[in-house]
Amino acid sequence: MIITIDGPAGSGKSTIAKMIAKELGFTYIDTGAMYRAVALKIKRSGVDPDDPLSVVKVLQSTQIDLIPSENGVKVFLDGEDVSGLIRTEEIGKLASKIARHPQVRKILVRMQRKLGEKAKNAVLEGRDTGTVIFPDADIKFFFTASPEVRAERRFKELKEKGININYSDILKEIKERDLLDETREDSPLRPAEDAVIIDTTGKSLQQVFREVLQIIKERSRLH
Repeated sequence: MIITIDGPAGSGKSTIAKMIAKELGFTYIDTGAMYRAVALKIKRSGVDPDDPLSVVKVLQSTQIDLIPSENGVKVFLDGEDVSGLIRTEEIGKLASKIARHPQVRKILVRMQRKLGEKAKNAVLEGRDTGTVIFPDADIKFFFTASPEVRAERRFKELKEKGININYSDILKEIKERDLLDETREDSPLRPAEDAVIIDTTGKSLQQVFREVLQIIKERSRLH
């Protein structure tokens, strides 16, 4: 079974995808982490992220591995564990920028499909898992929440990690990333026609988890 969860940054999709995968014993695949890993390599290499040919050239000599861990997944870039390094706002924004290049998406989508097919039972989360990577997925979800709520969640998360950042800066970053993701010509961020839309605004993680799990159980019985 393939389950996909798409949505913008801070909508709760990553946490819920990990929880669902753990509950069902499925493989968790974080597609966004792959774009972030490429973004980190682009930053390190000094390549212009707006030049698709240069980005593709870097990507062609890049090895990205997603290794299951207690916290969901560890991300390895050319053999280096970059799980923590790729989670900054700067890398997130850069990932959205390089994700606009169709050639980059084509290569990564191929890699992501292989991961899902190899796993057989998987929960994929990202921005186009139900529309492009697995359009025939068994169950598709699309999470949403207001930009203000998503910024507040991110603000609390960073504060707990001891990172000082202004809420207004995070809100600005989130709105900028939404614009990049929603307006790109290739695979823009949008719900699949048959996706279950879940607004996580005002809901606890446990509430969303129970809601998603209930839908999966109901849909599984129908299959």
